[in-house]
Parts: sequence; C-alpha cells; structure tokens
Amino acid sequence: MNAVLDLIPAILFFAAYKLYGLFTATAVLVIALLAMVLVTYLRTKKVPKLQLATALVAAVLGGMTLWFHDPKFILFKPTAIYGAFALALIGSHFIGDRVLMQRIPQKNLQLPDPLWRRVNLAWALFFLFCALLNVYVATSFSEAVWVKVKVFGFTGLMFAFMIAHIPFISRYLVDPESDAAPR
Repeated sequence: MNAVLDLIPAILFFAAYKLYGLFTATAVLVIALLAMVLVTYLRTKKVPKLQLATALVAAVLGGMTLWFHDPKFILFKPTAIYGAFALALIGSHFIGDRVLMQRIPQKNLQLPDPLWRRVNLAWALFFLFCALLNVYVATSFSEAVWVKVKVFGFTGLMFAFMIAHIPFISRYLVDPESDAAPR
C-alpha cells in the first residue's frame, strides 16, 4: 500500500505538467511530497528519513526552479536524489558494522551478511546508473521526454530492478508470524 501511495506525487506531477506545464507541476510536486511527509507523520507519529530527504531536496530544487523561473533545477532533482542514495549506500560499506540496506527494518527478509553487502552494492550501482541516466535524458532530450522518463521510466526501472532480485533473495523470505528460519 505504501508503494502505491508513494506514486501519488509523481502522478500529480505528471497530470499538472500535462494540464499546466512544468512550473505548476513543480509546485504540485513539492506540495505533494511535503503533504506525504505530513500524512505519514499523522498516521505513524514518525517521519521516514528517506521521505523527508526527498521532500526537502524537491522543495529546495523546486523552489529554485520557481524562484528563478528556470526548469534546470527540477530537471536535476532525480540526479541529486539518486546520487545521494548511491553515495549513502556505498558509504555504508565503509561505515558501521552493517550496510545500509541491512539496517532498514525487515520483517520478511533475513539475508546472510555477504548477500546483504551484494544487494546493497547492487542498489548503489543502480541508483548511480539512474542519476547518470537522468543527466543524459535532461541534457539530450526535450522537457516533455524528460517528464515521461522521470515519471514512467524510472518507476518502471525500479520495479524491474526489484523483480530481478527475487531469484536471489526468495529463499530468504520468512513468514513474520512463524518462528521458521529461511529455507
């Protein structure tokens, strides 16, 4: 359910872009992301760091886009976010006793440490690829193409990347209700 809710700002951004253009879509995106943080807080009494960081980056770069009336700031928001994710994931290989992906609370997944490290590195490289792909699309194609890639392309890539993990991690899935160890 949370994954579907996380798509709402992107869908609103796309709809606002189609109806009113990039500047209105940017304002809608910033408001939607900040609203998501507020809604999550009201529901759980917690603010997810990742959600907050994404909203703040969008607010800063979106605000700059609106203030300077220059779309290039919002065009590079995905690069800033994906790049930050990649750096955090890579950095976690050198800081602390567990990689970042392993530190995220998992109810249904119990991987051995070496596999956590590989999954973490795979995600770091994936986010680095996405950051670079966004730079390429933002600088080589029209704004309309960039919007489609941002909303649909990166969502599809992320979904495909998650699905690609299933063969490698499926045997480590556990039922949180049982005491059974992974197969």
